[in-house]
Amino acid sequence: MNSSNADMHQVLYKQLELESRPEVIRAIEAVIDELRQELEFKDDVYGNVMIAVTEAINNAVFHGNKGDSSRRIFVDFETYNQYRLLVRVRDEGDGFDPDALADPTAPENIGNIGGRGVFLMRHLSDELIFRDQGRVVELIFNI
Repeated sequence: MNSSNADMHQVLYKQLELESRPEVIRAIEAVIDELRQELEFKDDVYGNVMIAVTEAINNAVFHGNKGDSSRRIFVDFETYNQYRLLVRVRDEGDGFDPDALADPTAPENIGNIGGRGVFLMRHLSDELIFRDQGRVVELIFNI
């Protein structure tokens, strides 16, 4: 069966509900590997998606949900406009102000470990949006 242009416009949507445990990062890595096969994105995009999304999950587990395994993390993977991948990560925490994070590359912050995950997500994604007082992070990648 030959591919047609209609196949190129197929929308992909996956939704996951995960326990707030560090082990879920392995499950997310497996999903990203599957997406890479389905969407055939390049190595550099794959690396950016893998690092940025696992950082978002890590932040949701440890900072958002404060390591409370009774809380959940919700992850949506969605393609749109044929060349864009949206990954939405939502935790059940208290939220935070992403604009209040110190720049981890500033000389006075080099020794601090806080803020590096958001810094990585911001620089590895093509767009980074925080919603719901920081409980939801949307990472958009051009694939």
